[in-house]
Amino acid sequence: MGSLPEPRKEDAVVVDKPGAHDSYSCYRLHAAAAAGSSSPPSGRDLYGVVREACAQQHVKWPVECQVIEDKVHHFEDWPVYPEPFYESTGTELRPQPVGDELGRVVYHYYPTSSVNYFSRSCVGGNKYLNEDVRPSLQDDSDTTLQFESRFECGNLGKVVQVSECYYELHLRADMYTSRHTQWFYFAVSNTRKDITYRFSIVNLTKGDSLYNHGMRPLMYSCREAAQHGVGWRRCATNIIYFKNHDSSDNTCYDSDDDGEDDAPSYTLTFNITFPHDHDTLYIAHCYPYSYSDLQEHLLSIQNDPFKSSVCRQRVLCRSVAGNPVYLLTITSPEPEEDGKKKRAVVLTGRVHPGETPSSWIMKGVLEFLTADNPKAHELRSQFIFKVIPMLNPDGVIVGNHRCSLVGRDLNRQYKMVVKEMFPAIWHTKAMVRRLMDEHGVVMYGDFHAHSRKHNIFLYGCENRRNQDNHLREQIFPLLLHYNGGDKFSFRSCKFKVHRCKEGTARVVVWMMGVLHSYTMEASFGGVSEGPRAGTHYNIHDFLSMGRQFCETLFEYFDPQPIKIQGEAEK
Repeated sequence: MGSLPEPRKEDAVVVDKPGAHDSYSCYRLHAAAAAGSSSPPSGRDLYGVVREACAQQHVKWPVECQVIEDKVHHFEDWPVYPEPFYESTGTELRPQPVGDELGRVVYHYYPTSSVNYFSRSCVGGNKYLNEDVRPSLQDDSDTTLQFESRFECGNLGKVVQVSECYYELHLRADMYTSRHTQWFYFAVSNTRKDITYRFSIVNLTKGDSLYNHGMRPLMYSCREAAQHGVGWRRCATNIIYFKNHDSSDNTCYDSDDDGEDDAPSYTLTFNITFPHDHDTLYIAHCYPYSYSDLQEHLLSIQNDPFKSSVCRQRVLCRSVAGNPVYLLTITSPEPEEDGKKKRAVVLTGRVHPGETPSSWIMKGVLEFLTADNPKAHELRSQFIFKVIPMLNPDGVIVGNHRCSLVGRDLNRQYKMVVKEMFPAIWHTKAMVRRLMDEHGVVMYGDFHAHSRKHNIFLYGCENRRNQDNHLREQIFPLLLHYNGGDKFSFRSCKFKVHRCKEGTARVVVWMMGVLHSYTMEASFGGVSEGPRAGTHYNIHDFLSMGRQFCETLFEYFDPQPIKIQGEAEK
């Protein structure tokens, strides 16, 4: 009941689209379209929310960003069995960065403008692609790998070929900043099978990483997707994350949800082999989820007669670049007076662009809340759900890890909000305040991802000063632990409110009077306890976590206090 449907491979075919940039576009075609035509589906049908109050919208980029014309899609697939962590041998090589002097630059792309701040945007970005970014191959015998990242969420800055099979990669920092390099997503083509390559990403900034605790990067082969319906899979061996020798020991200047060091710099290095000759592959830190992916999902909800009857979509505001920040209202259709009696649940996601598990969990939440099953019906009849699935679309689009286009972490701006600089945060806070006045807000959830801890867990806000509610904030996470089974860890949850978190959504909403205010953290890695210990999360795990979050809401607010008391006493 309320389960997520398994994707059917007969319903989707992944093919390469012919054209100027055919090696960088994997398109999902519905079987009927694939049978009748080789053309990809119309962008107009896929990337807008068709609604009177929420018209077709195209993606806006900073004008200096070069963007390949074809949109990138990936087959939504996951392995039958959880993929195991990498087991370190203790003998992994630690090659130090050598830079341009001892190698050959084979990719170089840093968007530049006359000013080092966001000035204006345009639809689709700059379509002029500088050929110097990626030098052409000399001839058919040239085995140099070809790199590309000028697409949504991509963020590769420079690649230096050190030897025939060894490449140094530099990530772009968040736009209009000189920091925050952790997320990565790029394409590789002109591959050769059964050759061991070494990739070193040499300008990462965190002092520790899950790559030192079993996590492996992800690889997507367009040929495997087209021929076998295979999506993202974990890859690489000889994985190690280490500090570069020439780094200074500057202290951390900012206390983020999972920490962020300005300096020193670190290297992630690994060996990788490719399954096919002349394939196009994508390498990523985690499963990508772009702004266009969100728009496609919202359109699928809108085009479903039942889902659209319980889910109203509109634009909450526009981002700094002019992209719509979508707001979904999910509830059962009832007379206005009855609707005013309902309490509200507010859910937000993707304030940090690089934290893609947030979007996959949010997708699972939306699929459950708009489903035609008894638990979803009961939740909709009891509550009004206000959902903002992507708070930072600009950052997502350009491939940032943490910031918006004003170069700031939006999850530190809730306490003192400047509307013009942080429109999504200002409107979210105003919406919560209005809902509290008109309905009452019983829960707030902000979905994130964590780069240093395994498992999925919650951060809450302890209520020490109110004896009537003391420890009550821990009951919902405890129930979620029972429902989440092999994915959620109550042991990893924390409830202390630190001073450095006073500007975050969770703490500010709690200080506004919402007792149950949580940050959900989903590891980029996987599970470290229980029967699934030592295995990675996949897309299905994140979707299922969204469903289990909703099922736990159903149980927690079930008007049977004996059940809640019984669970708390276990």
